[in-house]
Order: sequence, then C-alpha cells, then structure tokens
Amino acid sequence: MRAAARPKIGDRATSDVVVRLRTPDSGRDEWLYCHSGVLAAGSAYFADRLSDAWPTCQILDSRYCVEVHCRDADLSSHVTALRLLYAADPVSRFGVRGALALLDAAAHLACARTAAACADYLESAPWDEADEEEILAAAPRLGAHRARVLARLRPADPGPATAIFLSAFRHATAASRELKSAAQEQLEYMLTEDDDAPLLTFGAGSDAVKSQVKGCVTGLLNRFSDFTGSALTKQTEAPCSGELQQDLHSFVSDIAWVCQVLGKLEMMKFLAAYWVEASSAVVAAVEAAAAAECHPGPECLKTRLKVVEISAKVLEAVAFGNVVLPAEKRRHAVSVWIGFAGATRHLVDEADRGNDDGDGNNGDGDTEAEAASAAAAAAAAKVGLDGEVWQGLESAITSIVTTLPSNAQAEVLSEWLQSKHAAFPDLSEAFDAWCYRSKVARRRLSFLNSANPAS
Repeated sequence: MRAAARPKIGDRATSDVVVRLRTPDSGRDEWLYCHSGVLAAGSAYFADRLSDAWPTCQILDSRYCVEVHCRDADLSSHVTALRLLYAADPVSRFGVRGALALLDAAAHLACARTAAACADYLESAPWDEADEEEILAAAPRLGAHRARVLARLRPADPGPATAIFLSAFRHATAASRELKSAAQEQLEYMLTEDDDAPLLTFGAGSDAVKSQVKGCVTGLLNRFSDFTGSALTKQTEAPCSGELQQDLHSFVSDIAWVCQVLGKLEMMKFLAAYWVEASSAVVAAVEAAAAAECHPGPECLKTRLKVVEISAKVLEAVAFGNVVLPAEKRRHAVSVWIGFAGATRHLVDEADRGNDDGDGNNGDGDTEAEAASAAAAAAAAKVGLDGEVWQGLESAITSIVTTLPSNAQAEVLSEWLQSKHAAFPDLSEAFDAWCYRSKVARRRLSFLNSANPAS
C-alpha cells in the first residue's frame, strides 16, 4: 500500500515543486517535477529552501520553483541524487568515479542517506591505482565520511605493522618455499628508504622484535649447517643430480637476503660470526655441489656469486669493526675467501671471454659440448655481481690482512702470491704496508727494548 502511494519524480500531476538545475558555464538547464515532502524529508538543503524562512518564486500553477546551481560536469550526478530521494533503498553502486561524483552532489544537496550509501560503497569496493588517485583528489570534499573511506590508505600503527613484519619474516626464512619470495620482496621494500621513509625502524626498545628475528635466522643457519655437513654424502649418493646444487643455491640466496635485512637492523654481528666459523664448510659444500653435476651449468656460477656476495658483507662488517673476532679467526677467514673469491672471479672472466668469442664464428674445432659449455658460461656471466661488491670484498680483505700479526700477514701474502688467481683480490696495498712495517719495525719498536731489555 505504501509503495503504491509513494510519489514518483517527474509526475507533473502530483508535483508541487519544480527543481531547476542550472549550469552557468554552458547554460544547460534541467527541470524536474518533484514533491516538497520527499525533498524536505531527504535533503536538508531542500528542507531549508522550502521552509517559510526562504523566499520562493511561484510559477507553473502555483508550484514552488527551486533553482540549484552546479557545474556542467556535475549535472547528471545532481539529477541522480534527486532521483535517489524517491528510492526506498538508495543505490550507490556506480563505480568508484560515479560514487564520488554522486557523493559530491549528495553533499551539495545535503542528502545524508545518499551520501552515507556512497561512502559505504567507496569504503567496501576494490580500488585500482587510478581509483585511489581519484579518491585522494576528492578527499577534501568527503567531509564526515573521509576517515572511513581513507582508512585503507592511512599509515598502519606500529603494533600491526610489527606483527606483519615478524609473520612475513618467518615465511622469508622458513624451509618451505611457500610465500617465501613474496615475503622477502615486501620485507625488503618495507625497510628500504627511498622517496619515503622505511615503513618500520627498529632502534632502542626493539629487543623483543630483534630477538624473534634472530631466532628465525638461527633456524635458517642451523638448517644450512646440517646441509653443508651432509653435502659430501649427498654428492656420493646422487651423482649427476642437480638437486644438491638447487638446494645449495636456495640456501645461499636466503642467507644473502638475510644479510641485507640484518644490515638495516644493525644485526649483522651474529651472522658474520657464524659465516666466518663456517667458511671452510661452505666452500666444501660449493665444491661438492659442483662435482655432483655431470655437466655443470650456469647455476654453479650463480651459487658461487651468491656466496661471494655474502662473504663481502660479512668481511666488510669485520673490517669496519662492527664484528670483533680473534686474530686466528680473521686469518682463517681471509685465507679461505681469498682463494674462493679469486677462483670465482677467474670463472666470471672466463665466462665473459667465452661470451665475447661466442659473438663471432665458433670455429670448425668447436664441438657441440664445447658450444653448450660456452653458452652456459655466457648465461652465468650475465648474472655477475655489481662492481661495487667486488671492490668492497677486495677492500675488506686488504683491511683485515693489515690487522693481523706480522707473521700471519706474511703467511697470507705468501699464499696469495703463490695463487693461480693472484689478480683478484689485489692485495698490493697490504703487501706494501707489510713490507714497510717489517723493515722499520726494529727502529720503531726500539724504545720498548730500551725500556725492557729482557723482552
């Protein structure tokens, strides 16, 4: 009964108000036959305009006439807002841009129910990037609805942000590959300072968070220790299998990523201490994984480069004094990584040369196997390290060598000079420093002999 008796917009026979929508720019007018009761009930704007306190002009059989001025672009949304005053349940699902335009019109006409319906839609609808920009541009006009419409765009509070960081970090360092790549990518973005500040910073008072991070990394390193400990056994059990290489590459990729995160959290100390201690086992695992493949491919070189990348970060931490280690551990670390880095750099250079030769004629003497090997080497060379990594590793090794006792320095430098790959790292600077210190040592330390002849 009530639905049958409800007036309809545009019903001239029952209308007692004409709404004239005017657009000053283009001069377009829209005339709508309406009902004062409906307008006043749904719009504070019309309730005010139709009250006795507002002077009106009577036209068309003594009906009231209300003029509403709007921009030409807003004309259709004003018409829609008026039509929705007659709807039992206002519909606002016109897409994000349509809902924004309708919300503007509803706000202009003070149609609270329609404006709330538009805000409800905007708050719940999915947005693409263009939608977000439209909503941000319209934010000053959202009025009382601004906070809930923009709720998904506001900065997260520290509590929820920290919770998602820790949850994602567990995935990023877990044994399972599920969600690992996405977690690592987003965590790195969260902690990176670019045009915006990092999403999270962990300074003083973050001990609980850092403790959980350390626990996750410790779990990863323990699994890696188990893997390196069994690498030789796996090589024997599954010769000509790429599984060992794949597992190794997965581990070192995760550890390389962890290095980046721990560096930003100023937590490299415990990982650096582990890596120095495990240096020989890591190299043995790399060699075992390569030996397990009948036809080593580019994955071998990619893995070696990841190991070099980790070692560069670790040795830089030691060289800068962020990680303090006894002299015998420093001496062991540089001995291991000088040889490994030199051999790896030689492989990269060989791959580069093979790639350059491959650009021309392979020659009549090349076999298919040689061509395949050259192609694999060329593919691996394309994933070579940034020059700054090589330079940083060389500088770190040089610095650490100069901190060793003179006899230990002599041993390291002798090994380096006898190496097949003495071109990298270039320890000439450390060699110069050792020669100078050794030659002038008696003169420079003579005061100690004078003070303590028995020494």
